[in-house]
Amino acid sequence: MTELFEVEDRDDHRIAAGATGLLATFNQAGLLTAADVHAAARICALAGEASAEVALAVAVTVRAARHGSVCVDLPGLTVSDGAEDLPWPDPAGWLVLVDASPLVAAGILRCEDDLLYLDRFWREEGQVRDDLLARIAAPAPVVDEAALAATAERLFPEGYAEQRAAALAAARQWTTVLTGGPGTGKTTTVAGLLALLTEQADQPLRIALTAPTGKASARLQEAVQEAQAEDRFTDADRARLGGLTASTLHRLLGWMPGSRNRFRHHRRNKLPHDVVVVDETSMVSLTMMARLLEAVRPDARLILVGDADQLASVEAGAVLADLVQGLAGRTSGAVTGLHTTHRFGESIGALAESLRRGETDRVLALLDGSDDRVRLFDPAEHAETLRERLLEHARAVRSAALAGDADAALAAMDAHRLLCAHRDGPYGVAHWNRLTERLLADAAGDPTIWHEWYAGRPLLVTANDYGLGLFNGDTGVVVRDGDRLRGVIAGVGRHLWLATARLGAVETLHAMTIHKSQGSQVGEVTLLLPPEDSPLLTRELFYTAVTRAKERVHVVGTPESVVAAVERRAQRATGLAQRLAGS
Repeated sequence: MTELFEVEDRDDHRIAAGATGLLATFNQAGLLTAADVHAAARICALAGEASAEVALAVAVTVRAARHGSVCVDLPGLTVSDGAEDLPWPDPAGWLVLVDASPLVAAGILRCEDDLLYLDRFWREEGQVRDDLLARIAAPAPVVDEAALAATAERLFPEGYAEQRAAALAAARQWTTVLTGGPGTGKTTTVAGLLALLTEQADQPLRIALTAPTGKASARLQEAVQEAQAEDRFTDADRARLGGLTASTLHRLLGWMPGSRNRFRHHRRNKLPHDVVVVDETSMVSLTMMARLLEAVRPDARLILVGDADQLASVEAGAVLADLVQGLAGRTSGAVTGLHTTHRFGESIGALAESLRRGETDRVLALLDGSDDRVRLFDPAEHAETLRERLLEHARAVRSAALAGDADAALAAMDAHRLLCAHRDGPYGVAHWNRLTERLLADAAGDPTIWHEWYAGRPLLVTANDYGLGLFNGDTGVVVRDGDRLRGVIAGVGRHLWLATARLGAVETLHAMTIHKSQGSQVGEVTLLLPPEDSPLLTRELFYTAVTRAKERVHVVGTPESVVAAVERRAQRATGLAQRLAGS
């Protein structure tokens, strides 16, 4: 479905006042924004391209990148639901016209298999394909098969057969894509795999644990440490794996001030690590995957871990899904899937699986109220119940924070979370954060809650600060420390205590967008679904929200919104899967 915006008035900032021809028509129809129009007009002017059809192709390609796609299927666009009545050029003639354009000759646009790319994404997609296929084609690492099998039997006894097979496959190759839903044992597999590899090595291995966000990397480190505490691991295993820490991808690659897409480690300055484990790979954009692959040594094992059914990166690309689709049919065995769920109770697991499969009737049946662990609440009838739950949770966090108990405040934070699809409007996090603070202030009779900093304010870090050791996605809480307030950012093993004046890029976290919740787990999730016509409402969004919960999922929405979410896919146009499978 093509997302169109509704023009609010003639001064709408999304309307390009000086646009003419096809660009003006598509802009006023709500398909192109002013930014798309201006970018296309400027690119065409610089290349001496006068064709209105080519300018439209540039504009829709720029628009596609804004929406997370790395390319556009021009013939497919002309039959998109919701935009059929627009004056689209003839598909066949349009492709010919674009292919003959000076923009293609100059390398600004790229055409491949009827897909149109901006040059940057075409190059990055080709680089990811080439680097991955080169790694897969390389001679396999040498392993002691007898020792490998014996250690695998110890680390993965009866009941861990799926994880044992995945770990053994990864130990025998340089590149592994390990997929599976929450609770299928991905981290258990990674911990056992690392023990296998360190036992095989003649000298200590340099191991990197990494993830796209600070929260996800902290969870990876914590989960690997918890797995090592089990009886399956010997003291020798723990000694070889001792001291492992996780970092964000940006920090691993070597963040450089003033650059978003270039890092200290690259093709001519490789990472020193022998093993690189990337968790939450579904959140990795095409650009970041290109930077990672060029930085990893060809003789280092690369393990990409994630859930291909979750939301993709907020930036362009759907890399994990493309890798699973593009590599699964190859004989290399690079893709290994885990399917048996161990974490969830029956209800949440069944709901997640039904969402993954797109079983609308089954999803509605599971939410019918017969099981309080997964239940659908009407937003009009249960508005007061939702407010009471939010207030109860906020008061628990504030009580611990006022007492100066950071551990209890952080634990209370992770007991419940309101997840929203939108940032703004009546279904957005901004509205519900303000409402929760108002409810808390009224209940406590404390006007200091209206200040920027108050005890019990839950925090979400929104930007990396390498000097302070803060990373996008980190969470924390404001705690009373004697006669002052301090921000406490959750960490593995120890927390980071900072003066509130040093916390710049943070948001209040009574409510959170589903996109930003990726990589986190909480006890109970309340999911606020927007109306069924919301373009953000997709199956991947619903699935991601449900799988953040450990114990309970309460969905606030109408049956119509549930149906719309299950039946609408978050489709992104990419060519990576096709390029991997066809090479």
